[in-house]
Amino acid sequence: RVVREYFEALGRAERDAQQRYYAADAAVEIHGVTGAVGRDEMVAFFAELFDAFPDWRFDILDVVTEDDRAAVRWRAHATFAGPGSFLGFEPNGARVDIEGVDLVRVRDGRIAAIDAYMNGAELARQLGALPPLGSAAEARMAKAFNLTTRVKRRIASGPEVVADGVWVVRGGFPSKSMNVYLVRDGDGVMLF
Repeated sequence: RVVREYFEALGRAERDAQQRYYAADAAVEIHGVTGAVGRDEMVAFFAELFDAFPDWRFDILDVVTEDDRAAVRWRAHATFAGPGSFLGFEPNGARVDIEGVDLVRVRDGRIAAIDAYMNGAELARQLGALPPLGSAAEARMAKAFNLTTRVKRRIASGPEVVADGVWVVRGGFPSKSMNVYLVRDGDGVMLF
């Protein structure tokens, strides 16, 4: 009952839901979004969410309970119209429609813990922070990421001994490469 009432209150964008339903020492994590936080941080999170998405809709799709635990599958949809920002992003009018699952533990009639899971990459795509799945922009982003990875791997290989007192650091990009030689010079090293 407590879990269902809490999620129904979220569906109505009630700003005091966490204060009414959470235990004072509640531990909550929206994995990939908030990290582990307490009740006060979740009050602030939902205030920011409701300010950023004024037409917030949150529907309970399924609830499964056993003893003091519940799994809630939900769907949220709204327009990122502001006036508030969300997670550092300014409102851009994007429509979001995401599903997730919260694993909830109840203690003494209050919510003691929540582990929430959703597809953060899909949320970022819908907000416009990531390019659409399968798009040319996504392919270019992956190519740039892979190029950066290859360059870092080459640089991270470190100096290679080529002779007594001489090392080479190999690097560059796929179309051009260069080597830097380190040569012992007395008590120091000379770069060539």
